[in-house]
Order: sequence, then C-alpha cells, then structure tokens
Amino acid sequence: MNTATPPDQGRISTEVRGSLLLIGIHRPAKRNGFTPAMLRALAEAYTRLDDEPALRVGVLHAHGDHFTAGLDLPSFAPLMQRGETAVPHGLVDPLNLGDAGWRRRTKPMVVAVKGITYTLGIELMLAADIVVAADDCRFSQLEVQRGIMATGGATLRMAERAGLGNALLHLLTGDTFDSAEALRLNFVQRVVPAGTELDEALRIANAIAQQAPLAVVATRLNALKAVEQGPLVAMAEFDAVQQRLANSEDAKEGVASFREKRAAVFKGR
Repeated sequence: MNTATPPDQGRISTEVRGSLLLIGIHRPAKRNGFTPAMLRALAEAYTRLDDEPALRVGVLHAHGDHFTAGLDLPSFAPLMQRGETAVPHGLVDPLNLGDAGWRRRTKPMVVAVKGITYTLGIELMLAADIVVAADDCRFSQLEVQRGIMATGGATLRMAERAGLGNALLHLLTGDTFDSAEALRLNFVQRVVPAGTELDEALRIANAIAQQAPLAVVATRLNALKAVEQGPLVAMAEFDAVQQRLANSEDAKEGVASFREKRAAVFKGR
C-alpha cells in the first residue's frame, strides 16, 4: 500500500488486489473532509487506474467511520474565489464531468459509502458506476446552507436519477436523508449492514474484473453515452464497436471457452 499527500492535509491510499485498485479516502480525524491536496491525489489514483493495463476495476472507499463530510471549505475557498481547481489538466477527473482539459475515466468504479456522506461524497458516488451503501449512511447535499452551489455534478445527476422534483427537494433544502431514501432515488444500488459495505463492493468489483476488459469498457462507455447524448447516438456506434470487439483476442477466447465448457481467461486484448 502507498499513500500520497502530507498527513495534516489528509491522504489518499492505494492498494492493488489482483486486478483491482482500492482507493481510500484517509483523513478520519476530520471526517475525511477533502483538502485540495487530497482531491489532486484522488485524481492521480483515478488516472493510475486508467493507465495501468493490469488494473481492471477501481474501488473507492474510506478509512474511519465516515465516507466524507465533503470539501474542507476553508482550504478550498481561496481556489473558488480565484476560479481555480485543485486538479491539474491532463488527469482523470474523479467527477467525470467531461470538462475540457481533463480526461474522463474509462474503467469501472465501484464505491462503498458509510456514515456521513455529504456534498462531494454524493457527487463522487454519482460520478462512479455502482454504489454500495452501509445502512448507517447520512447523506446531504448542503451547499445552499453555505452560500454556494453544488458544481461537482449533483445538479445534473440527482435530477437524472431521481427526477427533478426529488432532486430539488434535497438540493434546495440541504436536508439529511438516509440510505433507504438514497436507494429509492437510485443514488445507490445496494444497501447492506454497516461494516459489510466494502466487502460487497469488492465482490461486485471482482465479478466485473472476471469479464472481458475491452467489452466491459465498451459497454460502460456506450451506456454512459446513451444517458448523456441519447439512445440514437449510442446506437449509431453499435456496429463499429461490435466489429472491433469481435476481432479481439478476448472474443476468440470467449468462443473457445464456450465450446470447451470452461471459464474464460481474458487478457484485455
């Protein structure tokens, strides 16, 4: 395991387990509140996931009792006032917004959330692909209580997942809601007993990692395109993507394993 950023500013841990990259938010004394250094380190970890061929799935989790209380506002306020960002151009944006200058993640990300999951925490999980929540979670998108707006994707993705009225109920009141409400609104996909959320996230991530990597990436990107640009745009690439995949070594292995009645061994090429 290695870590980045000085302890007083919090850190982001990384651990490779087989083909998984575990990415841990580590500032438990401050409820894992994010400093600029932590957000940059998080982007660096996401970039590593995309750039290392042996890594197939990311798992974002947190050390301590809480996922994150969100941004450490005193440390971020000067950046906001100057209109600057903590993540340099060229890295993968953990919020996956598609802004010019930042890369978008291609590989799957599974998230395990627990305890306090506020503001940036909600936006990080909505920017990921699959979310497992502990049954003790407390969620809040409370920027309106601080005189600012959620600009990490909450205004987009909460409405897309839950409908405009449900999104505005929580965005405009800044209230606190529980895991059952998050599940009802499609913000999370599983709710499990507290303490088991990371195990469940790892189980899902390992199941994804056993599939053909090129097909996993293509499937994820096509589904995302359908949501962001519409089904007709996503459908337009079906034939070209399928032809590329069908000519891959993994597709040949998929056919061979089917014929030979054995588990496939995919290599991502």
